[in-house]
Formats: sequence, C-alpha cells, structure tokens
Amino acid sequence: MSSKIYVGNLPYSVTDANLESNFSAFGPVSSAKVMIDRDTGRSKGFGFVEMASAEVAQAAIDGLNGVSVDGRAIVVNLARPREEGRSGGGYNDGGYRSSKRSDVGYGSGGFGGGRY
Repeated sequence: MSSKIYVGNLPYSVTDANLESNFSAFGPVSSAKVMIDRDTGRSKGFGFVEMASAEVAQAAIDGLNGVSVDGRAIVVNLARPREEGRSGGGYNDGGYRSSKRSDVGYGSGGFGGGRY
C-alpha cells in the first residue's frame, strides 16, 4: 500500500524532478508533484510525494522533516485526506451564500443588516 506525503514550505525553485530525487534516497517513489498556481504558473510552495510503502514513507519523513532547502526548513508529514464539504463560498448544492452566518448581510437590521 502506498503512502502519500505532504511536503510544505518548499522554495519556489523546486520542481517535480527535484522532489522525486530527494525522496528516492529513502526508497521507491510512485509519484512526486509540486502544486502549481494555475493563474501565475508558479509553484505554490508545497507538494505531494507518494511512496511505495508506509515504512519507506516514515523513513523519508523522519529523514527530511526540518531539513533546509535553499534556506527554507521544509515540513514533511503524512498527507491528510481532503476534507469534504469545504467550499470557498459561491454557488453549490445549497445555493449561493457568501457567509454561513445569518446575522450579517442585508437582513432586517437596517443598512448592513444583521443584529448590529
């Protein structure tokens, strides 16, 4: 079973190939991906590495967490699964809402609304 690792605080110069080569010292790497901002095409400063086994992944975490890369101490830990139900507002199944709070907005409390 493969293990997915989160790698944060990466310098913007790090590429997928750099990430893969650093982690391959600890064992076989299934995939390595630096997250890229789709608007600017620049690195977001974090990425994910998938390793062949949990033991190899733990060895990489122990060996690389806190290591300085181009003057930045990288953060390496097991990736957590994506949380369901997180949305940045906008339109979704529940309709359009800019806020989950009912006490703000154009309520019955005058201009600006709410209880205030």
